[in-house]
Amino acid sequence: MGCMIVLFSLISTQVMCAQDDGAGRKASHGIESLCPDNNHPHMIDLGLPSGIKWACCNIGAKSPTEYGNYYAWGETQPKNVYDWSTYKWGKYRKFTKYCTNSDNGLNGFVDNKSELDLADDAAYINWGSGWRMPSDEQMKELQDYCTIEWTTVSGVGGLLFKSNRNNASMFFPAAGFRDESSLYNDGSCGYYYSCTLGAIDPSGNYRLYFYSDYGHWNSWDFRYFGCSVRAVHVPQD
Repeated sequence: MGCMIVLFSLISTQVMCAQDDGAGRKASHGIESLCPDNNHPHMIDLGLPSGIKWACCNIGAKSPTEYGNYYAWGETQPKNVYDWSTYKWGKYRKFTKYCTNSDNGLNGFVDNKSELDLADDAAYINWGSGWRMPSDEQMKELQDYCTIEWTTVSGVGGLLFKSNRNNASMFFPAAGFRDESSLYNDGSCGYYYSCTLGAIDPSGNYRLYFYSDYGHWNSWDFRYFGCSVRAVHVPQD
C-alpha cells in the first residue's frame, strides 16, 4: 500500500510518541509533554512488518522538535566544517572506505562495502546496542506504511508520519543540512541519512529528503554534507 503525502502549511498539531510500557502495551504521549519523560530516546512502534521501531527524536536532540546534531556519512561525531577536506574516508573520488568503483577509490581502492559498519554508524556509537541508522529499505518501509503530512509543531516545521497500521505517529523536524561551516534550509527542508551507500556513485549515499511542498525518497547527495540522523531500533546486534 503506497503512502499518501499530504502537504499542509502552518498547521499546529500534536505528535504522539508510542512507547512500550514493558508489558507489550503501547502508551501514547503528546509531544507537549516531551514523550513519557525527558529520558530520550523513546522507541516508537509503528506496527511495521519488519518489526523495527523508530526513535522519537534525532541523534543529539533533547526532544522530537529539536534538530539535534549533524553528521557526515560514516562519521560519528559532529564537527565545525563539513567538506571534502575534513571528510574521514577520503576526498572526492579518492575514497579509502566504502567504495564500490575503482574509479572513485584512492589508487583504485575498492572494498565493495555498501552499508556502514557499526563502528561508523552514528546511531550505534552514540546510543549503543540495538540502535542503528536506517537502511534505504527501512526508509521505504516507513513511507509504505505511513501517511505523511507537512506540518508545524511548537513552531517547528517538518513531516508528521502516522502509521496506517496502529495510528502511532512521529515527527521529523526540517533541520536543514550543513555544508562547510554554514547551515542551510533549516525550517523548510529535511535531510536524513540512511546507512546505505549510493548504488551507482559511491561519492554519495541514500537519504530521506523533503521540503514543505515535496517529499522524495532515496535522494542521493555527497556524503560529506552534515545531515540529521533518525535512528531505528532492531532486536539484536
